[in-house]
Amino acid sequence: MTTAKVARFVVWLVMATVFCRPAFAQQPVVELWKGVAPGSEGKTAPEAVRVTPAGDHVVSSVHHPSITVYLPAAGIATGTSVLVIPGGGHREIWIDHEGYAVADWLSKHGIAAFVLKYRLAREAGSTYTVEGTELQDAQRALRLIRSRAHEWNVNPDRIGVMGFSAGGELAALAATRSDAGVAGSTDPIDRESSRTAFQALIYPGIPHEMRLGKSTPPAFLACGEQDRPDISEGVPALYGKMKAAGVSVEMHVFAGIGHGFGIRPTNPANVAEWPQLFYNWLDSSGLLK
Repeated sequence: MTTAKVARFVVWLVMATVFCRPAFAQQPVVELWKGVAPGSEGKTAPEAVRVTPAGDHVVSSVHHPSITVYLPAAGIATGTSVLVIPGGGHREIWIDHEGYAVADWLSKHGIAAFVLKYRLAREAGSTYTVEGTELQDAQRALRLIRSRAHEWNVNPDRIGVMGFSAGGELAALAATRSDAGVAGSTDPIDRESSRTAFQALIYPGIPHEMRLGKSTPPAFLACGEQDRPDISEGVPALYGKMKAAGVSVEMHVFAGIGHGFGIRPTNPANVAEWPQLFYNWLDSSGLLK
């Protein structure tokens, strides 16, 4: 590629990043910490966004974790809310079909949604960890939502978490490693609980040590039959473990479907129904009262 072609490509990439973001991505963004996030001291690299040939926005170099806020119209709000965690192998974040599109669908069905942009443990040169930094970001997001529950018209007892792929691993950790907050903290957000009322794990990476018991939040599990074995076989195995531990759980395995379906207009009819199945599960579980 000539120097001129390289220059034109760089200009195109910048223009695509700035002007071709999905319309539903233009929502309020709230950083999890004012100033520098704990563990990100001295990190000044700017956030990066690449655009795939299919038009997906993929985020990396996150040092200022945040949530993007999607609130339903007052007339349809159920009071239930979901922290949505997109995947990307802990190296990047596929934030459209596993984040913004999901939150947009949920908010249009009366469920407040918050898309988590979290620090990445497996990005080249990263000093972050999955069970340390990433989990801290997810827990902080749950505390933040709970601290602003009145403002955002959500029920603090009906805040759940939903994750996809690597984000599913993080969601599972957040759902099974919650705490009541730090009572004596000078930060009022840290005094809030990180407890979740439910968990939705969509083709998730499965943590090696999930702490399952009767207090584990009810779970909605979904994956594709043709996903890689650790997921297509691991999710049914997780269903069995949850049942044995006394956890209320529903599972869907979609025939002929592989990894990474999220919410896309091109999804086959069977898997395109998963958001409605999730909504029905919430309703039948009494979580949309």
